[in-house]
Amino acid sequence: MLEILQRETFDYFLHEMNETTGLIADKTKPGAVASIAAVGMGLSCYVTGVERGYMSREEAVRRTLKVLQFLLNSQQGTTPDATGFKGFYYHFLDMETGKRAWKCEVSTMDTAIFLAGVFTAQHFFTANDEAEAAIRSVAEKIYLRVDWQWALNGRDSITHGWMPEKGFLRHRWNRGYSEAVLLYILALGSPTFPIPAKGYQKWISTFEWIKAYDIDYIYAGPLFIHQMSHVWIDFKGIMDEMNRKTGIDYFENSRRATIIHQRYAIDNPLKFAGYGENCWGLTASDGPGPRRRTHDGVKRYYYDYKARGAPFGPDDGTVAPWAVVASLPFADSIVLSTARQEMQDGETGKYYHHGFCASFNPTYKDKGTGSAGWVSEWQYAINQGPIILMIENYRSGLTWELVKKCPYIVRGLRTAGFTGGWLDGR
Repeated sequence: MLEILQRETFDYFLHEMNETTGLIADKTKPGAVASIAAVGMGLSCYVTGVERGYMSREEAVRRTLKVLQFLLNSQQGTTPDATGFKGFYYHFLDMETGKRAWKCEVSTMDTAIFLAGVFTAQHFFTANDEAEAAIRSVAEKIYLRVDWQWALNGRDSITHGWMPEKGFLRHRWNRGYSEAVLLYILALGSPTFPIPAKGYQKWISTFEWIKAYDIDYIYAGPLFIHQMSHVWIDFKGIMDEMNRKTGIDYFENSRRATIIHQRYAIDNPLKFAGYGENCWGLTASDGPGPRRRTHDGVKRYYYDYKARGAPFGPDDGTVAPWAVVASLPFADSIVLSTARQEMQDGETGKYYHHGFCASFNPTYKDKGTGSAGWVSEWQYAINQGPIILMIENYRSGLTWELVKKCPYIVRGLRTAGFTGGWLDGR
C-alpha cells in the first residue's frame, strides 16, 4: 500500500515542473505559479525517487542542477519583480521567469523549507563528477548568502518576511510552538550570518504544555506543525531546553499530537459527518468556503484555505488525508489503518491521480443541488512532498540520515541547545 501511495504521489513532482526554470508548481490548478517551498519539497523528493527507482539518477541530477543554478543566478534585490532579497526568496514565483508573483512576501519560513531540500540534495549527490560536484557547490553558495541577521530586523526573533512596498511584516516567529524550529536551526547554524541563540530560547519558553484527552503534550493545533520540521530532522532522542523541561522530545510530542487528532475525531464534539477512527487529520488545507450553510438546523461556517486544528479548532469538517500519512513515523498503526481505508474509499473521490486529494469535507452540502460532500479540486506540492518523504523516513530513514550529515544543521541544533541521541553518537 505504501509503495503504491508513494509512487503515485511522486508523479506530482515528475509532471508539475517547468523545463525552462526547473521551478515546481504550487498546485495542480492550470496556470498555477511556483512556490519556493514546492521547490524544496521537489529537491528532497527527487532523492527518494532515485532511491526507489521512480526516476533515473541522471534525470534527478539534471532537474536539481537546473533549478539550483536558476535560483542562484536569478535577481536578488529591492525591485518589486525580483526573485528574492538578501538570499531569501519570494513565497510565490512565476513559473516561466522566476519573478515575484502576486505581490507576495519574501518568506523566511518557505525559504527554510527550500533550503532543507537543498541540503538533502547536496548530501545525496556526492559522486565525483562535474554535475554532482556543481550541485554541491551551488547548494553551498545559496545557503551561505542567506542573511539571517537581516531577517531579525533589529530584534532577537525572526520575522515572517519582507515586502519591497512595506518593509518587514509585522508578525514574528516568537510565540507558540510552530514549524519554525527548522527555520531557527538553519539560522543558528549559518557560518556567515548566524543569529544569537537567545531568540530561540525566548521563543521556546512560550510553548504551551497542556493536557488533552488525558495526554500531556506541547500544544499546536494543526498537524503540519508537528510534522514539517520532522520531514528533514530526526528529533528522536535529542532534546532542547523545552524538551528537558517536559521530559519528552519533539518526536514523542508529535506522536502524542497524532493520537489526540484521532481521538478528537472519534469524540467529534461538533458532530461533523464522517469523523471517526479512520477519518481524522486537521491541518492547513483547502476548504469549501468561505460560505455559511445551515444543515439539519445547524448553522455552519466553512473556510477556504485555513490552518485547521484539533482539539480546539478551528474546525469546519474538512479533513486532509496527507496530514494523516505525514504522521506515519510517529503513530504507524493508526495511520496505516486510516490510509488503507482512504485508498479503498475510491467512490468519494478522495484518491485519484497523484495520490490523495488535498482535503475533503463530508458535511458540506451544495446550496444549489443539495448534494453532500466536497473534495478539493487541486493537489498542493506542500502536501504531496511530506507524503513521499515521511513514507520514506518510515521505510528507510533516508532523508533523516542525509540531513544528519549536514554540518550546518548539526551546528544549528547544538547552538539551539539540543543534546543527546544521534547528536552525541548514540
